[in-house]
Amino acid sequence: MRDVQNDLDERGINIQKVGIKDFDIPLKIRRKNLSNRTVNAKARVTVSLPENYKGTHMSRFVEVLTDWQNKDVLGSDLRGCITQIAEKLSAKDGELQLDFKYFINKTAPVSKLVSPLGYDCMFKSILLNHNTENEKYKFILGVKVPVTTLCPCSKEISEYGAHNQRAMVSVNICYDTSKHHIWIEDLIQEIESCASSSIYSLLKREDEKFVTEQAYNNPKFVEDVLRDIVTILRKNEIIKSFEIECDSMESIHNHSAWAYQKEIK
Repeated sequence: MRDVQNDLDERGINIQKVGIKDFDIPLKIRRKNLSNRTVNAKARVTVSLPENYKGTHMSRFVEVLTDWQNKDVLGSDLRGCITQIAEKLSAKDGELQLDFKYFINKTAPVSKLVSPLGYDCMFKSILLNHNTENEKYKFILGVKVPVTTLCPCSKEISEYGAHNQRAMVSVNICYDTSKHHIWIEDLIQEIESCASSSIYSLLKREDEKFVTEQAYNNPKFVEDVLRDIVTILRKNEIIKSFEIECDSMESIHNHSAWAYQKEIK
């Protein structure tokens, strides 16, 4: 049977990335101090395509991902997956991104009731110049953490009360997975510690009192949240680079307050 994808293309254009996206796949994730959990991940996987190839082989991406769905993934293990994809498709470069919802049980501060809170997380594996002396690999762990911020200026000028809002903090970190591992739970906990208060799924009245008073006693501008996170990530010798975005959805304005920082150590 003729394989048209292997036909010669004469336009002389190397394609940087070609593959599949929004591919749903169950993925086993190793959890800190807990049993493994299967999450529903959306995969985007691509390879480079030399100018002489007419097309890539979409089925081969799915074959490798299907094989990897039953492995216990730390994130660091994904180098083997993207390497296998690159080899199966005879590609020099490859990239795999997995987006998934990760649930962590959170305990309410006073009632001690436990409820799950979902966080949007991401694993990204990037392989460049495979099977050459210049082969490079990079792994990125990403989390999106909802938090509460309370405006210091509003607290200062108001006779009582202060406006507060939910903010979304997005953090991507890059580190050497061959030597180290950073748990999703630890990264989320560090981010939450930099906000005016954490967010919970389940709060009774005594918890709500505690959380609102905690935020009032710990006012933070969006700049404060970002700078506190930068300080923590700079001190972490494992992390090679990081990217932070803090989006505070203002409760008294028709816009968001926003801060961003990207650093390479």
